[in-house]
Amino acid sequence: MDLRTARVATKLKMGSGNLNGMRYWAYLAAKLLSAAAVLYGLLGWIIRQFPAASDPPEPLVDGGQILLYNLAVLGWFLLCSGVLYIIVRDQRYRCRICLRRLRMPVETGSWGRMLQFGRPRIEYICPYGHGTLKQDELQITGLENPQWTPHSGDMWDELCAASKESDGQP
Repeated sequence: MDLRTARVATKLKMGSGNLNGMRYWAYLAAKLLSAAAVLYGLLGWIIRQFPAASDPPEPLVDGGQILLYNLAVLGWFLLCSGVLYIIVRDQRYRCRICLRRLRMPVETGSWGRMLQFGRPRIEYICPYGHGTLKQDELQITGLENPQWTPHSGDMWDELCAASKESDGQP
């Protein structure tokens, strides 16, 4: 293999990782845009239901209608906040490569044996072996970002690593 071929292979490998990261963020943007379109349509429907209360031209507008309009807009705002929370929470627990939901939460560590096993964490694993999301079980110092650890492309190297180490010892 010549030096040029090695450079091209390295560039393609780096570009592929960047495209996967872009796909992850593009999926989030698509979910946000679709939710924004639906919620904006709902706001338009609310405004059409209360035309006099949304922009009262004269002081003789019914106070009950204004109250209902304000309650409807408050409910719409709470719905928007809830949808945003659900979208962000769903995105956090997705694989950065294939965008599938992470599965198999595994608890590691122990408070009683923290010096041996480390702080308790919950690890979520991609079902196709692309990576692991490690999240602290208890966040004492504030909100900490979970740590995404990508796995190599060859699953068998990682599975056979322990047996390779033990083969060298008698």
